[in-house]
Amino acid sequence: MAHPVLISLANIDASIRSKTSLHGYLLLALLPITKFLHKNTHVHSLLQDRLTHQVLNKLLSPLKIAAAVGVMMSDPVGNLRYCFTPLASWIADTPEESLLAATSPKTSPVTTATSKEFGDPFRHPACTSAITLAAIEIACAECSPSDYKDFLKIIKRLCLNGVIEPFWKMYPLSDPSQFITPEVLHHFHRLFWDHDVKWCIHCAGASEVDFCFSVLQTIVGYRAFTEGISKLKQVTGRDHRAVQRYIIGVIAGLVPRQFLIAIRALLDFRYLAQAPSFTDHSLANLAKSLQEFHDHKDAIVRAGARKDSWTIPKLELLQSVIPSIRDSGAVMQWSADITEHAHVQEIKVPARAGNNQNYYSQIACYLDRSEKCFRFDLATHLHSQASEVNHGEDDEDELPLGTDDRHEPDSEDSSFADHLAAFRPVSNYFTIADALRRGCIPTAIKPFCTFSNDTTAFRLASKPSLRLNIDDAADMFKIPGLRQALLEFFCHLENRAPHPTSGAGNEGGDCVLPFDRIQIWHKIRVQQMQYHDNKVPDAPQTLRAIPPSASCPYGLYDAAVINAEPWSDWPRCGLNGMSPWCSSTYYQADRSIRPFHHSVTNDFSSPLI
Repeated sequence: MAHPVLISLANIDASIRSKTSLHGYLLLALLPITKFLHKNTHVHSLLQDRLTHQVLNKLLSPLKIAAAVGVMMSDPVGNLRYCFTPLASWIADTPEESLLAATSPKTSPVTTATSKEFGDPFRHPACTSAITLAAIEIACAECSPSDYKDFLKIIKRLCLNGVIEPFWKMYPLSDPSQFITPEVLHHFHRLFWDHDVKWCIHCAGASEVDFCFSVLQTIVGYRAFTEGISKLKQVTGRDHRAVQRYIIGVIAGLVPRQFLIAIRALLDFRYLAQAPSFTDHSLANLAKSLQEFHDHKDAIVRAGARKDSWTIPKLELLQSVIPSIRDSGAVMQWSADITEHAHVQEIKVPARAGNNQNYYSQIACYLDRSEKCFRFDLATHLHSQASEVNHGEDDEDELPLGTDDRHEPDSEDSSFADHLAAFRPVSNYFTIADALRRGCIPTAIKPFCTFSNDTTAFRLASKPSLRLNIDDAADMFKIPGLRQALLEFFCHLENRAPHPTSGAGNEGGDCVLPFDRIQIWHKIRVQQMQYHDNKVPDAPQTLRAIPPSASCPYGLYDAAVINAEPWSDWPRCGLNGMSPWCSSTYYQADRSIRPFHHSVTNDFSSPLI
């Protein structure tokens, strides 16, 4: 058993620090986990909290000195900098936050709110270090800290946890109300799973919710819940995120309207709060979403999903999200996803490499040796690169006898590759489509399989999945109006009005399609720009249109919402001007590739939205 403390630098770019392969967090210490002889379990908790703060106080004493008077440190280039080290953020779950703030679990670690005030629709005053230290002084004056039983009664009244020397007491520019920042994994996703999901299951019914999740069509890259969600165990943060994507569509029509608004408002708040950057307008929308939940949360009580009490610590902590963003930046950079993964690399892997004896010393020895190997590989790699350059400049120069200028890192050692792992590049289909349009890739096969408009880029495989007659394709995909839809589509391209009889026409008679066979792709890659930064492409997604078969009797179709209006700015414009369609066949005709979508029908084999 080990309780690790990891450390990183807040001035490292968040995109770098959030990549687990780049090792932005290092193990600082392993906190002791002890057993006490006292019979009272409450005294055990008090002594454990005091011991933790004493260890942290000793552990962070060099950083306290550097934060007070500064210290000379070298930057990556080798220049000396006069640096200060205040505590920017401490990433922890809710119980650990109360431990660090030296407050009672029944009070907020960052504000003066008590358990009965957790449901208030406003933020209470900040619980600064001065307020906590004053309460500790009062408790010590009324009773001796060594008289544990009587001291427990005093600290319960003063909303303390019994710590008399918090580690942040003499830490300059470090206040618990500021360095205890909102944590996305626990305060957002875990709150959703522990409360929102239970409210929805209570109101809509477990069997109905499980059935809806079991029949949901799985999107590529998303998790499927074939057995429902009410009986899930060992649920991870990834599962929390997956359920959030579906929950509104699942409970819509099964719960009262005000109940649905409250759940949707909390989801809006979570999604908006995960933005990488903020403006005054986005912060105003964030506050509006949280206020909308409080305005409609009584519907949850009326539905019987919650008693008339909102003693939820994580709910109260949502009031501190906006102040934390203004003080410490975006909350996504303080997510515990990275530190939880770092626990595996820094603790579990070294522990498994030992013999299950003396964990602490063996973990430290493993990490020391790994770091030395990495430094050696890095030095030899840089030396070999410099030697290659010098060797290319002067091939006739001979090195002294015994000099090895061709040392290479051990290819079987993955530690060096792990530390130098680069970002996984995101394919930019917009750039590729633009290059194809301008003729920058003369060897590209025509017609082009990558094309785009102002908002969306499409990528097709070089070879289609099927080549069929239009009528055969209509039968296979259960689209009886395929030929008529194609007629209307081409008339729309040529700005011709639809004919009242055939659905398309011109002045001389009915419009006839210039082809009879089409090429069909079962999958297409679609890419759009990021919601928070419309200049950065988002990761591509796969849309499927696979017809029914023996292994999949109803086929696989992914739904899409399409807006053909050039002025649309989705999702900011909402569903104004939108049409609900489902992805179906992507066809090629007349050497041009265009997406085709068919409307939803009542046939169960058709795609459902």
